[in-house]
Amino acid sequence: KNKNNIMPRIILAGPGASGKDFMRKRLEDRGMTYAVSYTTRPPRPGEVDGQDYFFLSQTECQQMIDSGKFYEVIDFNGWTYGTTIEQFYRDDVFIMTPSGLSHLSSEDRAKSFVIFFDIAEDPRRQRLADRVMPGHTVDARLQADKELFANFNNYDLKITNPNF
Repeated sequence: KNKNNIMPRIILAGPGASGKDFMRKRLEDRGMTYAVSYTTRPPRPGEVDGQDYFFLSQTECQQMIDSGKFYEVIDFNGWTYGTTIEQFYRDDVFIMTPSGLSHLSSEDRAKSFVIFFDIAEDPRRQRLADRVMPGHTVDARLQADKELFANFNNYDLKITNPNF
C-alpha cells in the first residue's frame, strides 16, 4: 500500500456520471481504501455521511480550511470539496477534479496513477437525468464539466467505453 510505496495511490477523474463511483467501489471490493471527500454539497438521496462524503456546513468547512487540514480543496458548482492531508497520505483511492490534481506536488503526482473517465455526453446525460442534483440541471452540470475538463491531459490512463 501507499505506506510502503509498493502501490501508488489511484486517482479517479472525470465528469459527472462517467463511472468514478462505480470504479471506486470495485477498487474498495478489492481491499483498497477510498478517501471519502469532504463537501458542503447536500447529500443526494441514498448517500451516507462518512461513506459517500463527509457532509459539512460552510462554516465547518471554512474552519478546516483555516486550520490547514486540507491537502487540496476546490470549489465546484457552488459547493466546496476537499481531501485532508491525513487522508492523502493514508488512503489508496481518490476522486479529484483537474483543479484538485493541480494541487499535487510533483513528488506526490509521481506516486499517483490517474485514471481519466472520458465518457461521451449521451450516456452521462441519461445517468445524470436519473440523479437528484440539488440546485442544478443536467445541462448546467454537463456544461460545468465540459469547462472543467477542457484540455485535461494530466492522466496516466483514459477510459472512453461507458460500459467498462
